[in-house]
Amino acid sequence: MFRKLLALALTVLATGTVAVVLHEPEPASADRRAREPIVIGHRGASAHRPEHTLLSYETAIALGADYIEPDLVSTKDGVLVARHENEIGGTTDVENHPEFEARRTTKTIDGRPVTGWFTEDFTFAELRTLKAEERIPDLRPNNTVFNGLAQIPTFEEVVQLAQRHGVGVYPETKHPTYFDSIGLSLEEPLLEVLNRYGWSGRRDPVFIQSFETANLRELRKKTRLPLIQLINATGAPYDWVAAGDPRTYDTMVAPEGLREVARYADGVGVDTRRIVPVGPDGRLLEPTPLIRDAHRAGLAVHTWTIRNENSQLPADFRLGDPANPVFPRAMGDVAGWLDKLYRLGLDGVFADDPGAARAVRERVFSDR
Repeated sequence: MFRKLLALALTVLATGTVAVVLHEPEPASADRRAREPIVIGHRGASAHRPEHTLLSYETAIALGADYIEPDLVSTKDGVLVARHENEIGGTTDVENHPEFEARRTTKTIDGRPVTGWFTEDFTFAELRTLKAEERIPDLRPNNTVFNGLAQIPTFEEVVQLAQRHGVGVYPETKHPTYFDSIGLSLEEPLLEVLNRYGWSGRRDPVFIQSFETANLRELRKKTRLPLIQLINATGAPYDWVAAGDPRTYDTMVAPEGLREVARYADGVGVDTRRIVPVGPDGRLLEPTPLIRDAHRAGLAVHTWTIRNENSQLPADFRLGDPANPVFPRAMGDVAGWLDKLYRLGLDGVFADDPGAARAVRERVFSDR
């Protein structure tokens, strides 16, 4: 029995538009609802619209996302905006604005040199003169039809949209150590916006996420909203690196590391490879005990990122002829991959295509 979605038909047309047919759901029990994983629209519905635009978030909501996810960076005047990175050369038309040509520069972000244009060098009013563009056009050429149609949204606009449609928000603070170093702390304006719209309690539909640890520890002292520690497949939180701490994300996923995370966070958001590793041939290995260990520590487990394209899927779920030039961006068996992940007992998925994640969830949990 479908919970909220009795049928969903999704057609990507040659122009890149999306047709969605949603039918009225049959009611489901509260018990079933409570144990279903949440679907998080990754940067909106970035499989179908340029990421971090209101177009993308609106599409995610139409496709059945429970939460929409904005990555947050700051403008020069302290306005939080939704961008994948503070460098915006690849996600806007800034290169077509000669008035901003002199602002192209090179900065060190989390220990790496990055060249381009940066949100913190623009006022919000100046950013509003730019238009959003598809970040990875080679992978998602259909999305380029929407280039130039959307502005960079503020976090406040994302919250307003979410509340109008009855979904939650799942913001990520990007590069918090860096933004602290230039006097543009992200956490205070983040909480200010959420508090202004009445979201401040543990049961409110908000998760705040970060790849770093220090800002989550500080947030724990300031809010009751759920916090999520992001865990990459490799590397270490940058605040640990900056402090000379030798620990890595590997430390964090050990049972004792998860117990430490549970002292300040409510869950972990992990790369799928932390749940099901991938071998040298790109095929899946046996699942790890991470979900079990995290649950024992009292932590929810959300995983990222589920993408449709063959090049973004484990080899087990790729479809078609690898010799075909369009194979990398052709849709693979994303439903099979989602089915496998759901049956491992996780609590949520970040999906570029929330419609697929929603439909598979309905099928899997209707059998239980």
